[in-house]
Amino acid sequence: MSAQTQTSHSGGQFHRRYRQDEKPIGFSLNGVAQVGRLGDTVLTAIMAVSSHVRQTEFTGENRAGFCLIGACQDCYVMTEEGQRLRACTTPLQEGMRFVTAIPVDAGV
Repeated sequence: MSAQTQTSHSGGQFHRRYRQDEKPIGFSLNGVAQVGRLGDTVLTAIMAVSSHVRQTEFTGENRAGFCLIGACQDCYVMTEEGQRLRACTTPLQEGMRFVTAIPVDAGV
């Protein structure tokens, strides 16, 4: 018997389709608690709840990644601790905390 699937949409750019038995993974985006799923990349988890993964440090425009395969560097996100991560190739882990606005003095 196949696993039950469910569709979820919480206003993000991605519409999530997941198995009901997949483990939820808690993370925060701009200080707001969110839930991803086991096996999500950071990009997938963020884009399921938001229209963008970051704002550019130069113009403040929203960015949502470009190639989604780790080649272009457009999906870099900043953790609350100041670490930069490539969102499309980094697996989501419980308790990760992200911000969408990258500070100008972050050295990017």
